[in-house]
Amino acid sequence: MALAFSLAFAPFGAGAEPAPPAEPVSAIAARIEQKKDRARLVFETTAEVTPTVFPVADPYRIVVDLPEMAFRLDPEIGRPAKDKRGADDLVASFRFGHFAPGRSRIVIDLARPAKIIRAESDSKLKSPRFVVELEATDPASFAAEAARRAPAAVPRIAQSAAVEPPPPPPGSKPMLIIDPGHGGVDVGAAGPHGEQEKTIVLEFARVLKAKLEASGRLRVALTRNEDAFMALDERVRVARQAGAELFLSIHADTLGEASVEGATVYTVSGRASDAEAAKIAEKENFADRAAGLEPKSEDAGEVGDILYDLTRRETRAYSRVFARTLIAYWQTFGHLNKNPSRSAGFVVLKAFDIPSVLLELGYLSSARDLSRLVSPEWRERAAAATAQAIERYFEERQDPAREQAQASAPAQAVAATARPQ
Repeated sequence: MALAFSLAFAPFGAGAEPAPPAEPVSAIAARIEQKKDRARLVFETTAEVTPTVFPVADPYRIVVDLPEMAFRLDPEIGRPAKDKRGADDLVASFRFGHFAPGRSRIVIDLARPAKIIRAESDSKLKSPRFVVELEATDPASFAAEAARRAPAAVPRIAQSAAVEPPPPPPGSKPMLIIDPGHGGVDVGAAGPHGEQEKTIVLEFARVLKAKLEASGRLRVALTRNEDAFMALDERVRVARQAGAELFLSIHADTLGEASVEGATVYTVSGRASDAEAAKIAEKENFADRAAGLEPKSEDAGEVGDILYDLTRRETRAYSRVFARTLIAYWQTFGHLNKNPSRSAGFVVLKAFDIPSVLLELGYLSSARDLSRLVSPEWRERAAAATAQAIERYFEERQDPAREQAQASAPAQAVAATARPQ
């Protein structure tokens, strides 16, 4: 299947005025060809590119790192319908997008182990083509090659998309970090008509940020303000760098049951509150692997001494207080899941020193939720309710007496003051 792309080059000028930077190479078409035990992925490009290609195990993937490229195509092209997949296909799907400063990435999900036969630009033709050719191999050979090449090929990256706000000055307003999930090569969940979680949550985060900034009570920053990949631990690092006093991660997932709908609020816990929470956390924690990164072990610096343990307990207590406040405000707005308060081992919520909550806006697998998630009117009302909950939480933190009352009966306290949306 051919895909249409477009390209515009910014020419380098001469003279005293500095020349504008050249735009990145784009692709003008792409297709995948498969037959028994072989696969060929072709991107037609406007110029030759030099790739770095390597296999990654568990699950089987081929990762292609490239200079920054413009992928101007329907991202759903990499998700072929299940009924169109052949029994002997090597490639199950592929995705692409921004990965790191000046770098793009293609991640090829394999149906079974495959070795890289060829990965290069073909300059023999009139139009350059970037080609990846694969051939079936055995699991042991794949694992050996992945182990041999991965250490040099998969570094932990520093992400330029991060906000990197300066540390807070003494006496400044409280700092909130809003974390739109996924981004770049990590699309997240997908709806039936090409809707993407990474886009939906970024749009919501921008509206929420604008509402909070308009009130002037808080300092607010996003972990990402563009369609860029960001590793899970990098999101937490950005929050710490900013001196965040609250971290709110925004997501919108899918489930196998289309009847499940409504927003859910998650806090972190060592054991999931239920099977569905465990499943959602597993999917969200897979985000780094979806982008071709290997999982990272827990921070060895966060040892379990007494001070660390006390701080973590206090942080998690405040996380639960905010979660209850957020649910209470969403109750005045509506569209909550039947079990809206849950917990699981989300990597992005594990900062021991920052109260952290994950808000699932709804499910792209639910027709009713999806209609709300893509509605600008709903987004405005949902962001307003969320902003009120955030401001209420910080008001309680600054007033110990009110904080104690809110901790004991948040729903009743909110119901008395919340404006209907």
